[in-house]
Amino acid sequence: MDQGKYNEMEAMLHKLEDIKNSQKSIIDKINHVITDLFQYPDKDLEEAMEAAHERASENVDKIREAIEEYEIKFNKAQQA
Repeated sequence: MDQGKYNEMEAMLHKLEDIKNSQKSIIDKINHVITDLFQYPDKDLEEAMEAAHERASENVDKIREAIEEYEIKFNKAQQA
């Protein structure tokens, strides 16, 4: 693999990791809101946060899968 392609694919992996980390940060923030709701209950907000947490968790899983698949392509391209 030429250096340009290597650099491009490596940069893509870093971007994907950054996206995954951002999603994890969102989950942490949602968890803080959910914890705060123990002191100041709000059923509607709790339901919204639980739904957002579920979607964000699904996003992390999808991004993790995409990273794994892209890493396989990256590794194969390095060997070619």
